[in-house]
Amino acid sequence: MLQTVFRVVLQFTRHPSCLSFGLYSPRNCAGDTASRRRRTRSAIRAAACALAIGAALSGCSPTFDWRTIMNNDNGYTVDLPAKPRNDERAVQIDGTPMQMSMQMAEAGDAVFAVGTVVLPDENDATQRKALDFLRSGLARNVGAAPDAHAVQIPLAAGGKVLGLEMKLSGRAGSDHEARTVYARLVARGRHAYQAAIIASKPLQQEQVDQFFSSFQLY
Repeated sequence: MLQTVFRVVLQFTRHPSCLSFGLYSPRNCAGDTASRRRRTRSAIRAAACALAIGAALSGCSPTFDWRTIMNNDNGYTVDLPAKPRNDERAVQIDGTPMQMSMQMAEAGDAVFAVGTVVLPDENDATQRKALDFLRSGLARNVGAAPDAHAVQIPLAAGGKVLGLEMKLSGRAGSDHEARTVYARLVARGRHAYQAAIIASKPLQQEQVDQFFSSFQLY
């Protein structure tokens, strides 16, 4: 994501028109018509470059187009900052195969996602194992300790249930890129949920609050 921004800026700073403007000197501007024409052309090129760079940067700046997503199959509603995409994969939790579905959207330098694990039963022990699996997996991905504290997760019909909240920072992937992870974990009935933001740099608190305050269970 960040590499895209850098590439765009480099493309425009290397553009011949912008370079010619960079070499512009007032000493070359005499009072004759030819000089005025050259000065006018230089000014036009400068304005064009400024507009091009401004458009490129504004196009790459984070855009949060929030929309409410109601996932009736998995029993939650959440606000996502872009049109979501879906994924599904098999996981093994304490030796038991389960299905985990993901609904995610990308905005700026962050991915916002809700993962749902379908549990084989509603037992407290099964729910705890699923939450431990999600918590340790998030921490392991960035090489951090799986620290968490209790938080209340709202229900769409009113009331709240107890869940876990995490904020982790570390390095991820083979390139050891910096990542900040914000997450809330909760189990209800035969579902365990992981609402998470994975960002290449810390986000403004209002974006974090928008996502988590909108995450509600049915």
